[in-house]
Amino acid sequence: MSSVPYPFTAVVGQTDLRLALLLNAVSPAVGGVLVRGEKGTAKSTAVRALSALLPQVDVVPGCRFSCAPGAPDPACPDGPHEPGAGAARPARMVELPVGASEDRLVGALDIERALSEGVKAFEPGLLADAHRGILYVDEVNLLHDHLIDLLLDAAAMGASYVEREGVSVRHAARFLLVGTMNPEEGELRPQLLDRFGLTVEVAASREPAQRVEVVRRRLAYEDDPAAFAIRWADEEHEVRARVVAARALLPQVLLGDTALLQIAAACAGFEVDGMRADIVMARTATALAAWAGRTSVRKEDVRQAALLALPHRRRRNPFDAPGLDEEMLDRILDGFPDEEPEPEPDPEPQGPDDGGDGDGDGGGPDGDGGGVPPQHDGPPAQEADSPEAAPDAPDTTREDAPQPSAQGSGAAEQAPVAAAEPFRTKVLSVPGLGEGAAGRRSRARTAHGRTTGSQRPRGHLTKLHLAATVHAAAPHQKARGRAGRGLVIRKDDLRQATREGREGNLVLFVVDASGSMAARQRMSAVKGAVMSLLLDAYQRRDKVGLITFRGSGAELALPPTSSVDAAAARLERLPTGGRTPLAAGLLKAHEVLRVERLRDPSRRPLLVVVTDGRATSAGVPGGRPGGTPRELSGRSARLLASEGIASVVVDCESGPVRLGLAGVLAADLGAPAVTLDGLRADSLAGLVKNVRTAVTHTASLNSVSRRAA
Repeated sequence: MSSVPYPFTAVVGQTDLRLALLLNAVSPAVGGVLVRGEKGTAKSTAVRALSALLPQVDVVPGCRFSCAPGAPDPACPDGPHEPGAGAARPARMVELPVGASEDRLVGALDIERALSEGVKAFEPGLLADAHRGILYVDEVNLLHDHLIDLLLDAAAMGASYVEREGVSVRHAARFLLVGTMNPEEGELRPQLLDRFGLTVEVAASREPAQRVEVVRRRLAYEDDPAAFAIRWADEEHEVRARVVAARALLPQVLLGDTALLQIAAACAGFEVDGMRADIVMARTATALAAWAGRTSVRKEDVRQAALLALPHRRRRNPFDAPGLDEEMLDRILDGFPDEEPEPEPDPEPQGPDDGGDGDGDGGGPDGDGGGVPPQHDGPPAQEADSPEAAPDAPDTTREDAPQPSAQGSGAAEQAPVAAAEPFRTKVLSVPGLGEGAAGRRSRARTAHGRTTGSQRPRGHLTKLHLAATVHAAAPHQKARGRAGRGLVIRKDDLRQATREGREGNLVLFVVDASGSMAARQRMSAVKGAVMSLLLDAYQRRDKVGLITFRGSGAELALPPTSSVDAAAARLERLPTGGRTPLAAGLLKAHEVLRVERLRDPSRRPLLVVVTDGRATSAGVPGGRPGGTPRELSGRSARLLASEGIASVVVDCESGPVRLGLAGVLAADLGAPAVTLDGLRADSLAGLVKNVRTAVTHTASLNSVSRRAA
């Protein structure tokens, strides 16, 4: 990777992305940017290039927390600072990796030295490094929830607090927060979406001419990065100067009563929650006016601010697509008179979206520079689409593709039916104590949660168990010559607290789409139940996968992913019909779980089989040993049970005459069986809290159900 960054002004396309980043550079109080889009759309390229456009900052020499010489932080851990000249340095861009620990983000307080030596030793984290610069979080939707909470709290308060066992450190942490994410890999919770000031959706251009320009510039950059940067130096300087001028003009911009009413009406009209949207829109509209060189906010500023600040605040559940009805927005804004025009001429008559389309017409190296830099859809080499797709990225190219012929044999295929209204489900969890990624489903050993015991620290001490430490040190006080009231504590006495919380699991759905499920009302209820479980999986921070079986085989409709809305979309398009290859569905589940165990051994699976239990087709490829379809499904279920895979069977059988075959399947899996009605959290049936608790109930059904079968 070249040490010379790709120039911001060489980016082709992505007008909204570039504008949102520049507005935050003008006014960091806007609250940052969340960039949503598919892979290979220059998200990271634009963010990394932005730091070169920020003005240099003056810092106190030797201060690890980047205090300003003229106004140092009075609570700075490296202070107090004496007045004096500062040292200028470029604004930093700090990247927060997905796998970062809490100590790496907020800093590490050395509890060992604090207790044994009485020294408050603090090692700054990434929040301190990013102060007065940019903090960039790639794949922010994959970051652990507690880290996102810490990050957004610091961004909102402008300070970071580290507290450990009564020892606390505070330092300033004001930065431009930028997060990027691919929605295919999962969504952020609405509460966290609301904490980002602006959001933009990015996608690769479909215009051949623009794509050609992307490739041309990218190849020129890779051939000679230094020469390419020199080629764009004038445009970079112009935009940098414009950012400085807009920052200086910002305090003079007037936000009139009409503009405030337009902002309030837009937020109320789109029914956004809380008041943060109003504040962000006001700051964004003000920054837009300053960027355009004006001292008053106009209707077009309010409109552009709404398009950037409101779409992500309208989501009510993970199945809602973000967006904004622009016609409705125009109707709301048209109900207010325009502000009086300014008497002075506008130094930037083209407004904040000038600069052309990036085809070399006003932003290229031979153009006039414009007001906004030229545009670029192309990613750097490391972001280009790879022939090897990510394992948890759903295939969005098959939305309307026909089912394989193996799926369509037997009864005629029926068109997909809509899902019934989702409902709140009972809690399904994996038995035992796991160590997987933080979530809200099953019990697990976690860094956060209730304290359950203590142990000697393995490496750096992070969570002190005070009582256990005192208990370990107490017997040795006489031998250590204790003379005062305090304990004499040594490193060997320290004990780490062990904590228990909740983890997220891999919830793999195996859905029967055969002809026996094809009654429209029945399949609608089944889809509604699965949709309800998907919503529950989203709230509990699980990964999900979807297998369907019908005809003469099973299909992995969605590989395990964090994108619950992708699973919901596949479920909505699910057709039905054909025979019932139950064994094929179970064996496909076994194979998927085997591969996922190799990829992520700490994430425990929960298998949810949605079926009426009928098996009318073998559907087993490769000429495996024979048997009736029911015998094959029984052997497949017992194979899963023998490997300790926690399962739940959702019994979809209906009607006055019931065969109880789902109960047989549940017994073979060593799993509970729950009906569609019993899945509801408000039903009269007992709450299913742990799949193992139902094994005793299903065991009694085993012999009776087998005779009935």
